[in-house]
Amino acid sequence: MITKFGSKSTADDVLSNVDLKGKRFLVTGASSGIGLETAGALVARGAHVVGTARNIAKAKTATASVLDIAPSGSGGLDWIELDLASLHSVRAAADTLLADGRPFDAIIANAGVMATPFGRTADGFETQFGTNHLGHFALVTRLEPLLVDNGRLVVLSSQAHRVSDIDLEDLNFENQEYDPMVAYGRSKTANTLFAVEFDRRHRERGIRAAAVMPGNSLTDLPRHFPPEDLQNLFSTAGKARADAGLPPGELKEISQAAATSVWAAVVADKDEIGGHYLEDCAVAPADDIPNPFADGVRSYALDAERAKQLWEKSEKLITTVP
Repeated sequence: MITKFGSKSTADDVLSNVDLKGKRFLVTGASSGIGLETAGALVARGAHVVGTARNIAKAKTATASVLDIAPSGSGGLDWIELDLASLHSVRAAADTLLADGRPFDAIIANAGVMATPFGRTADGFETQFGTNHLGHFALVTRLEPLLVDNGRLVVLSSQAHRVSDIDLEDLNFENQEYDPMVAYGRSKTANTLFAVEFDRRHRERGIRAAAVMPGNSLTDLPRHFPPEDLQNLFSTAGKARADAGLPPGELKEISQAAATSVWAAVVADKDEIGGHYLEDCAVAPADDIPNPFADGVRSYALDAERAKQLWEKSEKLITTVP
């Protein structure tokens, strides 16, 4: 496995010597932030990217510059409408892509919401679990036939998975008080467990899946935080790391935050990253200290039995929606 990349590497660094002409990728949430940077880096190397967005017109405006960097005669960025908070939208998008029939070399499940006020998706699921996990679960499992043999699935998780394990008996906060960050953390644990089980189920085709911690960066993801609350979160994180004897956390540039996604989707040895949680362009070590702001992955997020149980519950949940 290539190990020369790290926390300071950018997506362009990772793909600097890579030719992606003829390759095809699906990137959810490609119209802003890490998703936009990911799509742009892939297109710049000649790849064809299908990006998802809730508003196609706004997405095309926001990403017009991406096409300017595509190599002449190759590379491109197409769009498909997708609202992960609606299984009707998810199924419609997936069925459009299935009808088109062109395969994907990798799917990058990038989109997500963070620390939202309590709410429900169009189908009645808690907003963060329903959007971050169930929406992607329904989309990717439906599109699995389009993933090429030896393809890859990259699911964006977060350091926030360290906040909380999933609650398999109350996935939608129906019987407990809602906490926005706990809900976010559980949805990110679910993202990691999804990658673990998808990897187990599809590795016989050579398909490998991994979860990615992109690194903290100033995108519009924490838009539900008032500025003072966001600053308080950074202060809390800094103190918690200092108390644990850890170096200060650093904010990444968005180009750096996209590096591990493209590394996992293109460059890394897929058999070495399959079923793992990645950060800073490397497989992250397990670290179960009870510090939500530490590095590494909590072992519960890689637990094979819990991953299987979550998959089965997720299948049942999405089949209850006509």
